[in-house]
Amino acid sequence: MLKEKEGKVCLNCGKAVKGRSDKKFCDDYCRAAYNNDLKSASNNYIRNVNNALGKNRRILESLLPEGEPTAKANRDKLIEKGFLFKYHTNLYHTKTDKTYFYCYEYGYLPLENNWYLIVKKDEE
Repeated sequence: MLKEKEGKVCLNCGKAVKGRSDKKFCDDYCRAAYNNDLKSASNNYIRNVNNALGKNRRILESLLPEGEPTAKANRDKLIEKGFLFKYHTNLYHTKTDKTYFYCYEYGYLPLENNWYLIVKKDEE
């Protein structure tokens, strides 16, 4: 016996859905819009943190001259460029009890008088 087709409606806009029995959206636009809305609320925090980490990385990269292993920058310059100190991807503790803060492969070591040593990890 064949079941009578239920009148399915698009989860995004409410229009009638035609086609396969398991279809949930009237078109690709509605499918994408629905999924973007669904993900935007739950991933907003993650997106903001990832954006901050990426920006921190770009700032550190811009302050390290091409081919140079290290550079120095003061706190004011980092903040002026939009650097957010609360975001970093990992820490590296040295044997001499110093801590490097990394944003991916670029890092910084706090020095005296609000100066920072900018470094890049050696590629492995």
